[in-house]
Amino acid sequence: MIKKLLVAIMIALPALGFAQSKFGIVNSEAIFQDLPEVKSATEQMQAAQQKLEAEYKNLTDEFNKKYEELQKLTDDTPQVIRERHTNDMQTMSQNIEKFRDNATQDLQRQQQQLFAPIQQKVVDAIQAVGKENNFTFIFENGTSVYVGSDVVDVTPLVRTKLGI
Repeated sequence: MIKKLLVAIMIALPALGFAQSKFGIVNSEAIFQDLPEVKSATEQMQAAQQKLEAEYKNLTDEFNKKYEELQKLTDDTPQVIRERHTNDMQTMSQNIEKFRDNATQDLQRQQQQLFAPIQQKVVDAIQAVGKENNFTFIFENGTSVYVGSDVVDVTPLVRTKLGI
């Protein structure tokens, strides 16, 4: 009997501590999108992407021009000239593929450099709100199936913390 009572007390103790916990939810994506730094970073990314797309178009236009030149060669064109054109096209094709791969990597690196500090700013603000308001947990909004009435939406507090 005493063992059952001790087990019941041991089970109840964590539940009592859990009942005193304070939970919050936050929509960090909405906060992130509202930051002025995001607009600036997005514009920088779009400008970089447009420059890379223009360069890619120049490369493919040059390749297509070379291809047309190769198609215009007649049967009486010496084999050496045909091989040179074919080799040039193969080299250009490899360079275009390499450019595309490097451009993709460059855009990903630039995106990381531009957006990582902004994301960290949002995380820091959420953590500060959590500490200041004694939250036990703050969950990302949208991942829960049910949110009880005692859960606080801290999104407005984080917005205030960030000055937006």
